[in-house]
Amino acid sequence: MKDSKVADEETGHNEPLGGSEGNTFEAIGWALRAILKHWALILAAVLLFSGVSLAYSKSLPKIYEASTLIEFDPDVIKPLGNKTDPMVGWSALWDTKEYYETQYRIIQSDRVLSTVVRNLGLQNDPDFLGYKPTAPVPMESAVESLRGRLTVEPAKGSRLVYLKIQDTKPAQARRLSEAVAKAYIDHNLEKMVSATGDTVVWLSGQLDHFKRELEQTEDSLHEFKKQNDLPSTNIDDLSKMIRMEMQEYDGALTRTRLRRQELSARHTELSKVTTEHPDQIPASELLSNAFLGQLRKQYQEANQERAELIAGGKGENHPDVKRANEKIALSKQTLVNEIRTIQGAVARDLAIIQRQEAGEAALYEDSRKKAVELNLKELEFHRLDRLRAQNEKLYAVLLEQLKEADLRRMMNTNNIRLIDTPVEPKSPIAPRVSTNVGIGLLTGLILGIALALLREALDNTLKTPDDLEKRLDVTFLGLLPEIAEEDLDGKPAKGRRKKARRIKTELAPELLVHERPASGVAEAARSLRTNLMFMNPDKPYRRILVTSAAPAEGKTTVAVSVAVSLAQGGQRVCIIDCDLRRPRLHRIFDRAGDIGLMNVILGEATVEEVAKPTIVPNLYCIPCGPIPPNSADVVASEKFKHLLDEVGEHFDRIVLDSPPVVAVTDSAILSTLVDGVLLVVRAFKTTFGLSRSGLRTLRDVDAPIAGAVLNAVNLDRHEYGYQRYYYYRHEGYAPLPQGGDRPSDEAAAPPN
Repeated sequence: MKDSKVADEETGHNEPLGGSEGNTFEAIGWALRAILKHWALILAAVLLFSGVSLAYSKSLPKIYEASTLIEFDPDVIKPLGNKTDPMVGWSALWDTKEYYETQYRIIQSDRVLSTVVRNLGLQNDPDFLGYKPTAPVPMESAVESLRGRLTVEPAKGSRLVYLKIQDTKPAQARRLSEAVAKAYIDHNLEKMVSATGDTVVWLSGQLDHFKRELEQTEDSLHEFKKQNDLPSTNIDDLSKMIRMEMQEYDGALTRTRLRRQELSARHTELSKVTTEHPDQIPASELLSNAFLGQLRKQYQEANQERAELIAGGKGENHPDVKRANEKIALSKQTLVNEIRTIQGAVARDLAIIQRQEAGEAALYEDSRKKAVELNLKELEFHRLDRLRAQNEKLYAVLLEQLKEADLRRMMNTNNIRLIDTPVEPKSPIAPRVSTNVGIGLLTGLILGIALALLREALDNTLKTPDDLEKRLDVTFLGLLPEIAEEDLDGKPAKGRRKKARRIKTELAPELLVHERPASGVAEAARSLRTNLMFMNPDKPYRRILVTSAAPAEGKTTVAVSVAVSLAQGGQRVCIIDCDLRRPRLHRIFDRAGDIGLMNVILGEATVEEVAKPTIVPNLYCIPCGPIPPNSADVVASEKFKHLLDEVGEHFDRIVLDSPPVVAVTDSAILSTLVDGVLLVVRAFKTTFGLSRSGLRTLRDVDAPIAGAVLNAVNLDRHEYGYQRYYYYRHEGYAPLPQGGDRPSDEAAAPPN
């Protein structure tokens, strides 16, 4: 908090209550007060700039403006049909901002404007040049003069453009505007025709080139077919046929391989049948060969019959058993022979199917090789064919464009059209007197306000009680007004006064509080007395030091006024002149040449001898007496302290008039010997920096600062127009004499 307070004291600003909103209102109020204060400066600036603008406008020649309206039409008439015109169309490109900006620059180009200068003979035209030339002016000068008068103004939201020419003569403006428009249209048409002719030449060269390219690609494609023995049919059809052939071969080979696997499995199973067990034949063979099944059945029945005979108890030599054995041997031999016959047939089929598989695989491989070779040839063929197709297409397009461009060259189409021809203007467009005067008035107002704010910002003097409390951070005790000039009848003078006129009084001007107790000055002094008495009621200020930061701020007047008001309150008061360098109390109280403070310190007199009553009841005065060579040593001496103690025994209040605290060190020393210090600030004269320096000096010695008094306040200034000091003006709240008129006796204005 202390650092923030010091920072505010250094900058001279304190944060008001209310935060940023309070700052805003305070700034607005400050600006309004500055404007009201310096209204004469603002009015002078407004009148000056308005008068200069009026005089300047009247001195300018009258300017007339003629305009020609032209149209940019991307959708130009196409005699060859509604096909895209590559030289004039391309609406998507022409509608861009770049295109229009380019055309605006072309209108103002040297080529177009030089054509106008030559066609109208402007190099020798005195109306255009403004003087009669003895020789033709250079082309560059005439073109620059014409360009300075030309304005290209596009109509917003359209393809229309105004070509405006300004001149001091209406007919000349119309003539120049029309000439510029026609020169630009002719230039654009010439450019279109020239571009079309160049296009025809370019297309002819490109057409010959692509014709040769097309013939070369066709010959290359024919030679490729011939070398690779390709049919005249489409190579894609041939490739399709080979793919179908490969599919057929692949299917047949797959079926053959499946058949081979089937026969191989069958042959393997049949080879497992032995002569010992010829009846163990695979079921698939039995199902597919009924005869083989019958033979197997006979063999099995013969074995069963023999087994039954053996079971019946018949031996091997029994005739029935022998017949059964013979039957078994016969059926077995028959079965084995049949099986061997089947095995041989299967082996032959297997050999045949293997040879068939090898042949089909060879056919498939041959077809695959043909497909690969055709694929390589197909890539080259398609490359040559695409190149031929591209050249053929380009050749056809170029041939068509060449024919259209040749026809267009003979038609002279133009996309720039003249819409409205210029008319001779009737009234001037410049100078605009009212506008110029308005601008001058506004400029003067802004500049005047800026000067007023700048002057107010540079004014670093203290003016109001708020300045004392917010900027100096010191208690405001009261003010003493500046006495305004009055008429002989006592009524206040009219008008604003920068300085009050000194009015003669019978007593010294500093005793105005005593001489005119009903005046506004007396009321202000009594208010100051009240604030001083009630600031610290438990420990009242008995010794009061009155000082200021710099000379001529009215500290003596304040000291006398405070002493008089205290004495009028019924207290015994003694005022001591402690300004041992430039004393003044001896002149105010008519004590010139009398003994005083220095006589007591030197032991030449006593306090009772030097403290003499004044014209003011209850008020005593101790003048300086002889001026000492070193006043600082005097006020710092023990004798001076004893003097104050002795005076304090005889009086209720002691008021000390001291020198400026910044100029000398006397006041700083005296401030340590008193109960309260009053710092006098002269309104609109004492600067913030000087007052801050004085307060810092007092605070460095821990002086008991009671507060500050604002002196020589002109209550007629706008800073006090609506404050609570109304009754401090003139006669305050004095009683009216008989007849109802204000007192007419003159009063003396103190030298604040």
